[in-house]
Amino acid sequence: MGNFTFEEMNLMCIYNTGSRTGLIDSLREMRGELAPEETELRELTDSALGNLQAMSDAEFAELELYPDFDQ
Repeated sequence: MGNFTFEEMNLMCIYNTGSRTGLIDSLREMRGELAPEETELRELTDSALGNLQAMSDAEFAELELYPDFDQ
């Protein structure tokens, strides 16, 4: 299963559609709207997308996608 960072987990919580493929599509759409200077968010999104694409739907279902803004 993908090893997601705290920041990746929070990003995925924001764009979560309930399915792995839906989340991938949402992140790709958001990435397409980023301004050229938003390099940090682009890198974060690319990393999350790589992990999501490498995992199965069953592994995705085991993720607890609840935002944790207290860390």
